[in-house]
Amino acid sequence: MFIVSIERFIADRITLANKGKNNISKPIVKIGIIGIALGISVMILTVAIVLGFKQEIITKITGITSHITISKMSLNNSNEPDPIKLPADTLKILKELPFVKHIQPTAIKNGIIKTKTENEGVLLKGVSSEFDFSFFKNYLSEGHLPVYTDTGVSRDIMVSKKLADKLNIKTGQKLLAYFLTSKKINDSTSNVRDYIELEKRSRSFKVCGIFNTGFAEFDENLAVVDLKQIQKLNYWENGEAGSYELFLNDFKTLDSDVGKIQDLLGYNYRIMPVNEAYENIFSWLGMVDVNGIIIISLMLMVAGVNMITALLILILERANMIGLVKSMGMSNISVRKVFFYVSLKLLWKGLLIGNLIGITAVLLQYFFHLAKLDSDTYYVEYVPVIFNAIHILVLNAGIIISCMLMMFFPTLILTRITPIKTLRFD
Repeated sequence: MFIVSIERFIADRITLANKGKNNISKPIVKIGIIGIALGISVMILTVAIVLGFKQEIITKITGITSHITISKMSLNNSNEPDPIKLPADTLKILKELPFVKHIQPTAIKNGIIKTKTENEGVLLKGVSSEFDFSFFKNYLSEGHLPVYTDTGVSRDIMVSKKLADKLNIKTGQKLLAYFLTSKKINDSTSNVRDYIELEKRSRSFKVCGIFNTGFAEFDENLAVVDLKQIQKLNYWENGEAGSYELFLNDFKTLDSDVGKIQDLLGYNYRIMPVNEAYENIFSWLGMVDVNGIIIISLMLMVAGVNMITALLILILERANMIGLVKSMGMSNISVRKVFFYVSLKLLWKGLLIGNLIGITAVLLQYFFHLAKLDSDTYYVEYVPVIFNAIHILVLNAGIIISCMLMMFFPTLILTRITPIKTLRFD
């Protein structure tokens, strides 16, 4: 047989009494429940949006670039670095590192694409047969991915949708691109044995695909071509590249992994992690974290204040009842337990409603992308969210603990309520 304690019995009677009467505490209690529901739902949305936004931006940056870039140590700070060729044994060691997922050679070349009516600056990214196209596959809007092999030089080019729209480019169309290449010239008539001359060069390409990552900073003028094209344009030897892109198994270990690679390669190479290469974007993401913490803190305060207010009103409204049960021998601790159970019931109601609202909103956004964004400003076309049950449990635990701690203070007033002050006889 289940036996209910006297404190819980009285708490149940108080809760039932509030349902049937139009007393002062009824609207206050409703406001308290609404405050808790609002707090937990906003907290769930905040965490889901902040984590989703960070993951989406980091995934796009590292997908277009990489986690770590290895290039030659030189005074050349342009986006066209001096050529580098890692020894085969060094590459093998890097690939066998437990935290390394993939490594691939790439090169960047600035140029101008010209059509019959328009011309536009372009940033060609040269990739080889080792390149992992899984990221671009997810954002391919027209055509097909290029296929680059170790034999032969492909003229396939994959351009961004923004560039395609500017130049009115269609898949299957041929493009002509112009470049300036630094070339060493040996002049026997000059005192200087070798000097650098800028040579004008051109290449013809065929558009095989159009991609749209929604990341305006990269999509503005990015195109993907065969690495061998850039090697020939720059008069590089076979196997040379502008840099090596290295991908990690876990982005969270980026800082420690950079140090390990630096120790392995020494200081003859420049090791550039993505958070340093795009420091402005990662600083902005850091501010998003701060905003999330501020919102969660405010919601905890709102929920706590609402609970304190509702509990105080309930205590003051039930002052006569408190005096009566005290006159019958109930201790202050037992009386405080009564209102602890009352507030716990209100808290659970608020949490139930708030979780239903918050989780429903997150799931709707996750599956249907109802809230849209300007990709030119926010780098994504819709508000990304992450649904994580552990995060939701932690938020619920946090709001329960904070409310419980805050509810301790209004119950202190119970010790000041005495039967002689509260009981009145007609």
